[in-house]
Amino acid sequence: MIGVFGDVVFEVSSRRIRTFDDFSRSITSRWEDHNIVGRKPMPEFVGPTLDTVSFSMRFDAHFGVNPRSEMDKLLIMCRSGEAETLIIGGKPLGVYKWVITDVKQSWSVVDNKGNVIIGVVDVTLKEYT
Repeated sequence: MIGVFGDVVFEVSSRRIRTFDDFSRSITSRWEDHNIVGRKPMPEFVGPTLDTVSFSMRFDAHFGVNPRSEMDKLLIMCRSGEAETLIIGGKPLGVYKWVITDVKQSWSVVDNKGNVIIGVVDVTLKEYT
């Protein structure tokens, strides 16, 4: 097992492939500029912002998964606002839990009965304190 986010397990095995690509994490901080007459503003560190994580997942029916079901699981998590711990490599990522704020589905291959054979989903998570 590569990692887990709630009910979503990231894994590669002889039976199925369910993992992520293009994983990125964004960390920023908050600053306020205080205007000073006749001089440049003075920046003040206010605190950190909420981190974000994004990744894509490719689901292929030929590799032991139901693409539509897998993509819908992420969509349901986004709509419900569930906060979950994101674990990668056996360690939690960050200090807090995470929520899915954005899910974008692409149905790459659909058969003649409307079954999704290959689907790609782009997911964005935001830290939840």
